[in-house]
Amino acid sequence: MPAWRDRRHWRWALLIALLLLVLLVVLRRPLADALWPETRIQALLDQADSALAGGHLDAADGSGARQLYEAAQALDTDRGEAAMGLRRVGQQALRQAAGALAQDRFAEARERLALARELQVPRAQADALDARLRAREAEHAGLDSVMQAAVRAHAAGRLVGDPAAALPLYQRVLALQPARLEALEGREDALSDLLQEAGRHLQRNQLEPAASLIAQARVFDPGHVDLPQAQAALATALETRRRAAARDLGRGRLAAARAAYDEVLAAAPGDAAARQGLEQVGVAYAVRAERHAADFRFEQARRALVEARELAPQSARIAQAEQAVVRAEQARDRPGAAMPPGERARRVQTLLADMASAEAQGQWLTPPGESAYDKLRAAQALAPDAPEVKRAASRLLPAVRECYEAELRANRIRRAQACLQAWQTLQPRQAGLADARRRLAEKWIAVGSERLGAGDVAFAAQALEEARRLDAAVSGLDDFQARVRLAQAPQAR
Repeated sequence: MPAWRDRRHWRWALLIALLLLVLLVVLRRPLADALWPETRIQALLDQADSALAGGHLDAADGSGARQLYEAAQALDTDRGEAAMGLRRVGQQALRQAAGALAQDRFAEARERLALARELQVPRAQADALDARLRAREAEHAGLDSVMQAAVRAHAAGRLVGDPAAALPLYQRVLALQPARLEALEGREDALSDLLQEAGRHLQRNQLEPAASLIAQARVFDPGHVDLPQAQAALATALETRRRAAARDLGRGRLAAARAAYDEVLAAAPGDAAARQGLEQVGVAYAVRAERHAADFRFEQARRALVEARELAPQSARIAQAEQAVVRAEQARDRPGAAMPPGERARRVQTLLADMASAEAQGQWLTPPGESAYDKLRAAQALAPDAPEVKRAASRLLPAVRECYEAELRANRIRRAQACLQAWQTLQPRQAGLADARRRLAEKWIAVGSERLGAGDVAFAAQALEEARRLDAAVSGLDDFQARVRLAQAPQAR
């Protein structure tokens, strides 16, 4: 073989040897773990024994004896050394708890006792130490004086409200002596008195203080015999108030409706029906603003808009009302607002003809100023009581509803939403509107889910917001929101 070829072979052999050496250095620990698992297990056991000997029983960083024995056990569940080690850790935890108790370090004693229970020390041993701990804590706390203070507070009618009230004091005694009969009976009687006070508040239609007292009673004893009846009475009172609010809303008594819904929310902050009711009150204020604007009562219209924005800031109805006020102001300021009766009648006829033309083109709300709705509103501003204007308004409503249904069937959700907005403008309290909003919300979720599957996260997020504005309780909204938030998470990072 030529010398040059022989030298080349040697160079290749040397290169391979160097690569093998590098791999051996880099992968020495994983290879050792793979090829000699017994070595790794024994190392963990040795480290655990050392930690146990040093009293280092439990550590979140994995350096405690418990964690090391558990790691060894995970590598080989058939070996008994790790299980035996864990039992030793439990016994050592019990001894540490006893030592801490002897020095009145009660928090440390409870922590060590909890560890011993987790490692399944004999229950009799743990219970005996627990009883000693409770007794020592009680002695240390002077529970007899605490009990006397509870009785005095109870007699004075101070049941809750501060740490020196009767129920907190009874609870303090029972936390250390759970079987103390006089404390159990005292708490029972105090809770009955508390719930009776809640009942008196309900009789006076004072929902918030009644709900607060019932909630506090539930914290002290969720199984109290009088609690279900009190909760049922509160639920009945809340429902009665909601119904009263709905009646006031239906009759146009918006301030009363708002006050009633506010009372419900003060007593039950998570009440979805009351929140939805307040939003409906806001929409009703927006409708009222439009009516005031149509009659050129702009001060009243602006006050109604303030209420509407506060109660339903996300509602598209607010923007429509604001536009209506602007249009009415423009109509008032136009020269035609003071035109002679004959000219006014001709102008109304022209507007109604323009409205019919916009209807024929499906221009219900757009383009601004040229839509059927805008033409109708301009005609109403000039002659709100004219029979032909009223007929035009009643003719527009079914056409708008049909527009909504047709666009929804064709999955043109933005156009369907424009038609729904026109529908709400013309008849804001019609019975079918709630169902229409729900169906459009479901369509937004369906289309948004499809686009989310195609990777269009931005559209899905917009669809989520549109669906929530239409119907916050629509079926499938929570699941869709979770999917959108999950899809947005990587982008946020």
